[in-house]
Amino acid sequence: MSMAARWLPSAPILVWGRAYDKESFTHDLVAALIVTVMLIPQSLAYALLAGLPPEVGLYASVAPLLLYAVLGSSRVLAVGPVAVVSLMTAAAVGEHAAAGTHAYWQIAITLAFLSGGMLLIMGLLRLGFLANFLSHPVISGFISASGLLIAASQMKTILGVKVEGHNFVELLIGLLGQLGQVHALTALLGAVAVAFLFWVRTGLKPLLVRAGLSDKLAGVWAKAGPVAAIALSTLLAWLLDWKGQGMKLVGTVPSGLPPLTLPLWDLALWRELVVPAALISVVGFVESVSVGQTLAAKRRQRIEPDQELVALGASNLSAAFTGGFPVTGGFARSVVNFDAGAVSPAAGVYTAVGITLASLFLTPALYYLPQATLAATIIVAVLSLVDLALFRSTCGFSKLDFSALSATFLATLLLGVESGLVIGVALSLGLFLLRASRPHIATVGWMPGTEHFRNVSRHPVRVSPRLVCLRVDASMFFANARAIEDRINAEVASRPALEHVLLQCSAVNDIDASALESLHAIAGRLHDSGIALHLSEIKGPIMDKLNRTDFLRTLHGRVFLTSYEAVLALTPEVLEAP
Repeated sequence: MSMAARWLPSAPILVWGRAYDKESFTHDLVAALIVTVMLIPQSLAYALLAGLPPEVGLYASVAPLLLYAVLGSSRVLAVGPVAVVSLMTAAAVGEHAAAGTHAYWQIAITLAFLSGGMLLIMGLLRLGFLANFLSHPVISGFISASGLLIAASQMKTILGVKVEGHNFVELLIGLLGQLGQVHALTALLGAVAVAFLFWVRTGLKPLLVRAGLSDKLAGVWAKAGPVAAIALSTLLAWLLDWKGQGMKLVGTVPSGLPPLTLPLWDLALWRELVVPAALISVVGFVESVSVGQTLAAKRRQRIEPDQELVALGASNLSAAFTGGFPVTGGFARSVVNFDAGAVSPAAGVYTAVGITLASLFLTPALYYLPQATLAATIIVAVLSLVDLALFRSTCGFSKLDFSALSATFLATLLLGVESGLVIGVALSLGLFLLRASRPHIATVGWMPGTEHFRNVSRHPVRVSPRLVCLRVDASMFFANARAIEDRINAEVASRPALEHVLLQCSAVNDIDASALESLHAIAGRLHDSGIALHLSEIKGPIMDKLNRTDFLRTLHGRVFLTSYEAVLALTPEVLEAP
């Protein structure tokens, strides 16, 4: 342990590993068994969604789990293929090779390598804070649209037809044009599987509870319901010779351990993949951190975003060297892992062992698995990502956020996942800059009977025509310095009797060089007009910074501890009884 601590001083395994005991092993082993049962069909389905052979999904579910167990800061996050990242992989790789070919697989491996490298570098540079610049409405709009897009893309498999398209409109037109070619048996199986899986989500748990299972255990087994659909449809396909009737099956799935692979060392290809890899990294990181933080909070634990970047980067690199494709922390399997009682990332190690055993011994049984059943599992899983109620709640709360949510949603549906995410990221940054450049500045006055100052438009306050007190509710920096100048100029122009301008800085946490230069200019112009600029309620760290400049020495006004003290000195008539 001391050697590991020397080389991996920040590895979370050194924290939870020291306290690992027999009870933890039991909890983790039970959780791993349940997650393994759930992860096998998911891995196969998401590999097909990414345009890859089904066994690649199993490959991508082994090494990443092991690396995350060593480096990840979440105790219950389960790393592997997920729907949105699989769709983004298909969109990126499909530009360079035909799905199902060896070249396609090699490019997917290269994409995982680039994504892992980016995440790892970001983690080492401690850039986890960048995820804070992506607004929740934008990410929700992207994920909801991606869910609909994925569901639409799987309808061709459900109906047994061939349809091409990278956006919702193309897929819809293609599906409508192929309605006459629908394979009846495949469509029937797909419809029954979708209906059964939706029922499993809501109806199986109460049934198991009535049968005597505990509420918690019944919930866990209900989440593993797709396994029953897969087992039953595979058995029927074998007994009834559905392949001979034209139904598409998974076919031969090679047995064996994940292979050792290398990415393509083609710089021209790297330049083509760098943007998709960056987008996949962003989506994977945001999804993983969101899930990890939600589950950690339930146990009063915490995760480290920078450490998550390192862990996800290492996981994707390991996927690239073991025949996989881009991975991240999955919502559904992580929740199941949590509900099943996992207490440490060791559960991921045991899950990786289970997936390895399945790759060695269970793949022959997958030959008769209908592709329509896997498509049904994807559709039911991704439709849970669609949150249309968010549109209504966001519209009533913030028109700007609603506009960003709607624009990202529509762009993803109509233009595809990459374009939709780029637009969403641009909107997030645009909204941030817009809000930062337009700080809330309130005109405040004295509340009689107190020493407090409140907004003149909200409270019955007293003011003087000789003084205007402005409360700046934001830090002062280059992006909003002009807005503050413009507001002061407007107040001066509308108040002919004005003698004093007081800036209440109780909400100002910082002043940068651009804002300081702006304050110099404001003070000079006010002085030339016979008006003094004063400051009040400046925080200690900001006062320390101002004392290191000549601003306070050249200021013609004064700095007051409180706004009440300022009014008492400058316009005492405001405080006198009427």
